[in-house]
Amino acid sequence: MTPTDVGRLVRELAPQVLVAVVRRHGGFDACEDAVQEALLAAAVQWPRDGLPDNPKGWLITTASRRRIEMWRADSARLRREESLLALTPPPSDPAPAVDDSLTLLLLCCHPALTPPSQVALTLRAVGGLTTAEIARAFLVPEATVAQRISRAKGRIKAAGAEFRMPPPAEQPERIAAVLHVLYLIFNEGYTASSGSELGRVELTAEAIRLTRQLRALLPAHGEVAGLLALMLLTDARRAARTAPDGGLVPLAEQDRGAWDTGAIAEGTALISDALATAPIGPYQLQAAIAAVHDEAARAEDTDWPQILALYNHLQVLAPGPMVTLNRIVAVSEVHGPRAALEQLTAAAADPVLAGHHRLHAVRAHLLEAAGDRDAAAVEFRQAARGTLSAPEQRYLEAQAARLNRGGGSCR
Repeated sequence: MTPTDVGRLVRELAPQVLVAVVRRHGGFDACEDAVQEALLAAAVQWPRDGLPDNPKGWLITTASRRRIEMWRADSARLRREESLLALTPPPSDPAPAVDDSLTLLLLCCHPALTPPSQVALTLRAVGGLTTAEIARAFLVPEATVAQRISRAKGRIKAAGAEFRMPPPAEQPERIAAVLHVLYLIFNEGYTASSGSELGRVELTAEAIRLTRQLRALLPAHGEVAGLLALMLLTDARRAARTAPDGGLVPLAEQDRGAWDTGAIAEGTALISDALATAPIGPYQLQAAIAAVHDEAARAEDTDWPQILALYNHLQVLAPGPMVTLNRIVAVSEVHGPRAALEQLTAAAADPVLAGHHRLHAVRAHLLEAAGDRDAAAVEFRQAARGTLSAPEQRYLEAQAARLNRGGGSCR
């Protein structure tokens, strides 16, 4: 078995093993550390020695032994515990119950934690990623991620959170937090907030994998289906949104023949069923917008009136700065750039948007569409100065240079 295959398997098993060890020994923080050590041991030994007959049982046994070592300082008692454990074979199918897996996700997204801590703990405890892997994915020091995870486990302990399902009255809000964390992981993977690469495939893949797991746990939840559909419909364009030199290719210029038709078909079916059978939520509306884009064979075939109508609903249901900006783009396509510029001026009064590079980028596109090339070039350069993503910066600077070459002068 290759290291890649082992990595994939241990990530799938990680939440099941953690649940089993917590059930057996108690103490989420210590058990999580023990499971991480077991996963690391598997990553080293399995490619070399071969896959054990019962991988789940091997991981549970290894993690349990490590948990006992942490729990028992006395060497004599440690030997007795290990001997007893060695005589007790692991269960033939140690996979947890459905509620256990959902409980683990809810615990990692506990409201006492900040969103960055929720993301880090979810990727480690549920995703099975090591601290180093999470740090590489987010381009932050490994020590920073380690501190986030340590603080997260400390806050969970201080809050008195136990490994059990929250009361029914709290579950909708807690599930919403899980969805938000998975959404954050996917977005950072699809369009990295900083760095030399446009996206980070390992994060989008992990977000999709975890959301599929959540969908299996909550098959009737419309927003879970909506989020999975949104991820699939968006990630379907990944191969076409990057040029051979690593540059950004905007949606209107992408080779739609390179889009993943299988992901589009799955995402479209998911969102169609969710809209027909469940209360409508923000993720479903975003997925419906993505589906309209993906259904257009050419950019000029896009049904912008339908997209604008969906954004109108989304703005009422879940208003936010990025929803506002995206809706204004749809207004431009339906009612023209001048009408959109008027709305953008009003939106710029929002302090969150006022200094955001995307506001300058949208204004630049609208000004160019309205024929004001000089002002558009200025806005493109302002947007380029505001982003930490190297591909976005190169694209925005290239747009400003193109307008300058076309006869406009950059003020």
